[in-house]
Amino acid sequence: MTITPYPFSAIVGQDDLRLALLLNAVSPAVGGVLVRGEKGTAKSTAARALPVLLPEVRVVSGCRFSCEPGAADPGCPDGPHESAAARTRRARMVELPVGASEDRVVGALDIERALADGVRTFEPGLLADAHRGILYVDEVNLLHDHVIDLLLDAAAMGSSYVEREGVSVRHAARFLLVGTMNPEEGELRPQLLDRFGLTVQVAASREPDQRVEVVRRRLAYDDDPEAFAARWADEEAALGRRVADAREVLPRVRLGDAVLRQIAAVCAAFEVDGMRADLVMARTATALAAWAERTEVREEDVRQAALLALPHRRRRNPFDAPGLDEEQLDRVLDESREPEPPGGGPDIPDDDGPGEGPDDDGPDGGGAPPPPAADDPAGPGQDTGSDTGPQEHSASPEDTTAPEGEEPRVPARQPAPTTGEQPPAAAQDPFRARLLTVPGLGEGAAGRRSRARTEHGRTVGADRPQGSLTRLHLAATVRAAAPHQRARGRTGPGLLLHRDDLRQARREGREGNLVLFAVDASGSMAARKRMGAVKGAVLSLLLDAYQRRDKVGLVTFRGTGAEVALPPTSSVDAAAARLAELPTGGRTPLAAGLLRAHEVLRVERLRDPARRPLLVVVTDGRATAARGAARGEPVADAERAAGLLAADGVASVVVDCEAGPVRLGLAARLAGALGAPAVTLAELRADALAGLVRNVRAEQASGTESRGRRAA
Repeated sequence: MTITPYPFSAIVGQDDLRLALLLNAVSPAVGGVLVRGEKGTAKSTAARALPVLLPEVRVVSGCRFSCEPGAADPGCPDGPHESAAARTRRARMVELPVGASEDRVVGALDIERALADGVRTFEPGLLADAHRGILYVDEVNLLHDHVIDLLLDAAAMGSSYVEREGVSVRHAARFLLVGTMNPEEGELRPQLLDRFGLTVQVAASREPDQRVEVVRRRLAYDDDPEAFAARWADEEAALGRRVADAREVLPRVRLGDAVLRQIAAVCAAFEVDGMRADLVMARTATALAAWAERTEVREEDVRQAALLALPHRRRRNPFDAPGLDEEQLDRVLDESREPEPPGGGPDIPDDDGPGEGPDDDGPDGGGAPPPPAADDPAGPGQDTGSDTGPQEHSASPEDTTAPEGEEPRVPARQPAPTTGEQPPAAAQDPFRARLLTVPGLGEGAAGRRSRARTEHGRTVGADRPQGSLTRLHLAATVRAAAPHQRARGRTGPGLLLHRDDLRQARREGREGNLVLFAVDASGSMAARKRMGAVKGAVLSLLLDAYQRRDKVGLVTFRGTGAEVALPPTSSVDAAAARLAELPTGGRTPLAAGLLRAHEVLRVERLRDPARRPLLVVVTDGRATAARGAARGEPVADAERAAGLLAADGVASVVVDCEAGPVRLGLAARLAGALGAPAVTLAELRADALAGLVRNVRAEQASGTESRGRRAA
């Protein structure tokens, strides 16, 4: 059953999103769109509605790789196509599932037939289906690394290679890449982020009338998709014709030297890496001019192109929010504008005044998005925030002055301070961390940290395949088949193979882990420099975890209990925000912190049993009792809680933050109970924290022996 897509022209608001998609429809060379935003903001709806607006494509009949008649790929596996008939069909949009296997993405090659019969039997994958169309990835930030690598290779070369033990197939794979993501679930690898030509940040409108219209249209579509689409058929057809017209204008658009200098000046001023940003801006500005039915690129096109093409290319680390300073952009454009020659320059309509003829910047000119429908209460570019007219004075939280005769106002939402609480300390600058690993051999999700059995990596052995063969171990297969060749009647060259001869390669690579921090935020840790160093270290390992595809969590303990300040996540933005707000002060409920960490790891083990954890405890070990507790129990309780973690085999490290002339050595005792190494605060320096757990396995073994001797 074919599902009727939601009409593109019926989308309310989201002007930047619609414009970015339409520009790619006009000029696929722009390089695709990445749509970032919170859930429920029409990201997927807009992407799935785009193919209806694309012109039809002519393909060779019977070709599974969508070759173009008269310009067929000479290396097409279904070729040659010299005398093949042609047909016309709509452009496809192929969805790439987050959990897709490598064979599903690039295609499957039957190794057994290739080796036994010399026949290359190839089943095309999603990249072949998307050729000359759209490849759409929902939640693109959750893709596995090996799938991302395949996308990068295809996007860079315009073709896909499938190779299995010397048997290879190549086919064309040029597509428009559209991805959507929620930044709260983690960021994209920089290599893939740069492959998207444009990026758009979307958010739900805060304007009640616009929200009402969104709900009204969505309910109407859900009740009867066909009838709703029929009501918008004329608008869809008009938008499709405008895309086709813009494609015809595109080859005639002139990109002058003055505009190119402005593009180069903008990219240089914003310090973007490489030259891809310059190319994308040039193509986007050209598409904007064609969309406005102009044959000359203007400064406003360059400005709009910069707003779409540069924000995601300016991030230097995952803690940087994507964005562009528009005041700086306007200043750079002003400074790079060529002065008019004496006697007046070319007759170009003023940006702020009315124009004439086809170049008039009307509602649709200058690269503006398509106008809304008549019943759309919010026009393009409408501010979804509050009005900017005259405003009444409103007191800030710090403004407590009351009019004469009235009681002084209490600041709004200002909680009563906890006894001994210190304001949050600023984190020191993050640093590049060395590799942390969990001992042993895991089987978790693909990553870049600890050793694990994986689908990709170096071959360390061979096994009989369980199910279909995916990774042939050629040498082991030959060794298994060789003793049986005479019995099978082999008389000439070639190897006679049976199914039982095939061997699957066993590979070892790297996995991602869960790095859980248990941070002491009590009064004894409240020294500003100390907490600043701790926060800087956590941010550093968080950045390292982002690069190594880990999950990271944060448990804090102070006062009378512990809390999960950051549940296990891959979002470094959320983690940085939580750390920045972390206050200090109060007692040290160390046992509560360890028990909360134990509970977090227990729940995560149920959710993802293959992901192995690493616990980093940052404390001075000075556990103190809550009110009414007997003296001396807190330290013993903490050691018993540590014993639970050690019994579960959790790899741990203790960062000893004790300072002063009198040292009790309580953190070292805690490390012994955990079977973990202990390091002093002095070793918590900018280039050393990640090396604190290099010998976790040896320390765990030593801790186990020590506990055995004490028990004896």
